[in-house]
Amino acid sequence: MQAPAVTTGKGFKIRAGEGRRHGHLKLLGVNANILDLKVSGKDTNGGLAIFEQISLSPGRGTPLHVHFKQDEVFYVLDGEYYFHVGEEKYALKTGESIFLPRQVPHAWTQVSQTGRMLVAFQPAGKMEEFFVTLATLKAEPTPQEIARIFAANEMKVVGPPLKIG
Repeated sequence: MQAPAVTTGKGFKIRAGEGRRHGHLKLLGVNANILDLKVSGKDTNGGLAIFEQISLSPGRGTPLHVHFKQDEVFYVLDGEYYFHVGEEKYALKTGESIFLPRQVPHAWTQVSQTGRMLVAFQPAGKMEEFFVTLATLKAEPTPQEIARIFAANEMKVVGPPLKIG
């Protein structure tokens, strides 16, 4: 059972275009997107993490993977995306959202030239660490390196990236 969040008694504001910690996380690996951490697991005693993703990788997305301990929610702020969740496939556009339950294989691909999504993980798990790791890479990782990074952060790659078209 997840421990309740510890409150500090203080709220906080994150300005548009900024992240709470780490600055802009410029990712390598599954895509070349930029993430801004809006709410850290450190803010919620591990209960929740929220990121804003600036999508700069048309035709690219995640490999098919599983989160063992976390549910995930995506809200499309701008653009179009294609999701594979379990046996279902969904096209999402601006204003739409999708829930990805833990332990269900899923992947997504950016369809539009650019886009933005709000992404929430409950509980936060190691997602902040995962994205920081991807942002510190100096070169595109091999599929084996990607699988190792996923595994180190409580996920498992179970298939290739989702193709559109």
